[in-house]
Amino acid sequence: MNICVIGTGYVGLVTGTCLADFGHIVTCVDNNEEKIDSLNRGEIPIYEIGLDDLIKRNTKENRLFFTTDLKKAVEPSLVVIIAVGTPPQEDGSSNLNHVYDVARDIAHLVDGYKVIIIKSTVPVGTGRKVQQFINEILEQRISPEYLNSNPDASSHKPHYDVVSNPEFLREGSAIEDFMRPNRVVIGIESDSALAIIKDLYRPLYLFETPMVITTIETAELIKYASNAFLATKISFINEIGHLCERLGANIDHLARGVGLDNRIGQKFLHVSPGYGGSCFPKDTSALVHIAKDVGCDLKVTSATIEVNKNQKLMMIEKIADLVGDLTAKTIGILGLAFKPNTDDMRESASITIIDGLQKRGARINVFDPVAMDEAKKVLHNVTYAKSAYDAVKGADALVLLTEWNEFRYLDLLRIKKLLKQPLFIDLRNVYEPERIKRLGFDYVSLGRGSVRSNEKVNSKQ
Repeated sequence: MNICVIGTGYVGLVTGTCLADFGHIVTCVDNNEEKIDSLNRGEIPIYEIGLDDLIKRNTKENRLFFTTDLKKAVEPSLVVIIAVGTPPQEDGSSNLNHVYDVARDIAHLVDGYKVIIIKSTVPVGTGRKVQQFINEILEQRISPEYLNSNPDASSHKPHYDVVSNPEFLREGSAIEDFMRPNRVVIGIESDSALAIIKDLYRPLYLFETPMVITTIETAELIKYASNAFLATKISFINEIGHLCERLGANIDHLARGVGLDNRIGQKFLHVSPGYGGSCFPKDTSALVHIAKDVGCDLKVTSATIEVNKNQKLMMIEKIADLVGDLTAKTIGILGLAFKPNTDDMRESASITIIDGLQKRGARINVFDPVAMDEAKKVLHNVTYAKSAYDAVKGADALVLLTEWNEFRYLDLLRIKKLLKQPLFIDLRNVYEPERIKRLGFDYVSLGRGSVRSNEKVNSKQ
């Protein structure tokens, strides 16, 4: 099957590459010439485990192509996938200009039958508006005035179907999520389009992947509802973490005890400095805005957003409580990306925390295995270290912000010698308090209280 994927951002590039690996002929289109030139040179613009090798293999097998020529990509394709960005606007709503512009461009190129898949995360009603825009242009194309002025144009009206097929890709495991998804959501109205979608995802049908076949509107809402629910779990466990600190309970044990209930599940019950990335912040805000437009107040989702905002600010206070006056103090920070295995800095807690520490007079040393190039676009007046040990050398405290695997096995005795004073703020609960205490650190984590080097530790907590 010939497929056109419009947009070579995170979603478009992963989707196009994985579909090519399914055996389809995929052309990825983007109006960014520099990005397309880089892809054609084999340079991958995003960090995603396994993506580099997958792109190389499928381009070598002549199944995956990159171009800026939309006409060249759309005309031979039976399936056209819209995977452009829908960034948040100031009021929290989604900016759909890219989606609608692409829809109009496709309408001018449709010849024969096309299945147009909206893979971008879009508010309910977007699929209908895309249909409206395409219909208006197709009507113009067969009007007598148009045909008279364009003698080579066909009077046959092209036809198409719009399908909502939202993505559920987690950064850092996107390839696995596409190849072995929990489910595939398909908002569709046409039996012929459904047959094509089944061919498109034939390998997933062979693996008996659950397929949710529903209306376009429901499919659009499923994506927002899923991300809002997951974000709510994160904000909930972060609030309970603060309660654990007040009551002397252990959040790690509590989360396990709660998560082993099959009705709840263990995932997304890990305390953190707050969620970030390209999805949860944007999608929760967009969902609240969507609801307000129809007179519905989503109190739980609104509270989730507020709790997450406050969580990041409270991390600044936690650091200050241990370090004291931050004026002219140096803080060594390990981890900048919003999560491990990605270079994504969007809405990362590190941005808020570093900014807050700087405003209190702190100097910042940072190290991240992958995200420092992206961090340089949003962070200012920080020192970028060559290693974790370089970042903490001469620092007044160590703050662990992203749980990269290499930070789980630090030489702590070496760290202690490099620090001016043995202060360790672990905002991902990577280390065990007892071990840190035995090594002589003053240690703070989330939902487990603080441990001073001269205090006893209750091993049962």
